[in-house]
Amino acid sequence: MFKPSEYARRRRQLMRLAGDDSILIVPAAPERIRSNDSHHPYRQSSDLLYLSGFAEPEAVLVLVPGRRAGEVLLFCRERDAEREAWDGRRLGPEAAVEALGLDDAYDVADIDDILPGLIEGRNRVYYQFGRDQEFDLRILAWVNRVREQVRLGAHPPHEFLQLGHLLHELRLFKSREELKLMRRSATIAAEAHCAAMRAVRPGLHEYTIEAELLYHFRRHGAVPAYESIVGAGANACVLHYRENAAPLCEGDLLLVDAGAELQGYASDITRTFPVDGRYTPAQRAVYELVLQAQEAAIAAVRPGNHWDAPHEAAVEVLAEGMLRLGLLKGALEKVLESGAYKRFYMHRTGHWIGLDVHDVGDYRIDGEPRLLEPGMVLTVEPGCYIAPDSKGVAARWRGIGVRIEDDVVVTTTGCEVLTQGVPKDPEAIEALIAEGRKQAA
Repeated sequence: MFKPSEYARRRRQLMRLAGDDSILIVPAAPERIRSNDSHHPYRQSSDLLYLSGFAEPEAVLVLVPGRRAGEVLLFCRERDAEREAWDGRRLGPEAAVEALGLDDAYDVADIDDILPGLIEGRNRVYYQFGRDQEFDLRILAWVNRVREQVRLGAHPPHEFLQLGHLLHELRLFKSREELKLMRRSATIAAEAHCAAMRAVRPGLHEYTIEAELLYHFRRHGAVPAYESIVGAGANACVLHYRENAAPLCEGDLLLVDAGAELQGYASDITRTFPVDGRYTPAQRAVYELVLQAQEAAIAAVRPGNHWDAPHEAAVEVLAEGMLRLGLLKGALEKVLESGAYKRFYMHRTGHWIGLDVHDVGDYRIDGEPRLLEPGMVLTVEPGCYIAPDSKGVAARWRGIGVRIEDDVVVTTTGCEVLTQGVPKDPEAIEALIAEGRKQAA
């Protein structure tokens, strides 16, 4: 968690944007059943984490700008010794006020009695509809309670607004404290990728490398930011490959897309390296093409460039290379105009990253790609995927899938690569794999 003053600063910014006649309601993420009575590991709503750092379920943060009796209120679970013996310690309303820097806190069991009174007299309700249908209905029920009292002089809100329009724009720009945490998350993920390179060898399985990643995440207090992709051979051509069960064979490339999450903040790295420690000439040709595309895209990450600039830079390099390697035919201009390159490169070159792996924030404003500004953090991840059944493609290229991905923050003068701790130069990768073999011998 950050200091309470950091969360207070964020809440003040948000309330200033919302205005004094509004109320902002931010519920905790619901717990999710995995199977029968087994739950998925709990992950708090990123919005609630951003505004409070509070990580428990069954909670609602309410911001009431300009309210004299207190603007920042939390509804959370009461302390319960019996339940805490089973599920772990709860903070409780009494301790929450001081620990989180709030104005007041209440038992979440009392929210139906208290919240309609907070809504009354407010013109606008900010809330993120569509995430939790059950909670959506509760919001409407509270508003209807106020509407039923109109004849008695109650003043119900007349406008519902998506909270994300304000909050997610704030989340898009990372503070100095957030960037410190993201650098640490990136360092943990980079160390895990280096360990995976040292561990790789024919005869293992994809899940062996996944286990190596998980070990390094957990030993540094992090968890996987998403389900790791560990795809050997042709599996690397499946963009969201999830099985992670195939054997690692001599001559295969291994694509590893994995990131750490530390205190809610994600990193996202992809590297592609040879299982037997040496790229074949064909693999190296495709790999170096993707690396050149990534270098061009990263060079385009600087303030004043628009969001599409890194993608356009990567696409031009990739398309020219596909023509050079014989994967495509024709003139470069036609290939770009027709989108023929999408046969082998079908996704965008990046996305925002932060509290969510695919973080919030608009990519376009008034239909135009937004300009990059300092404090924005994005991934840069070009690739080239030549499916094993690709028709009209020479056999030496088939089944090669390569992606290279880094996390990049826009600075005042250009950009900083947060994930530079894991090599991507092919010679450096081969040397790291050789180092692992030597250590294991």
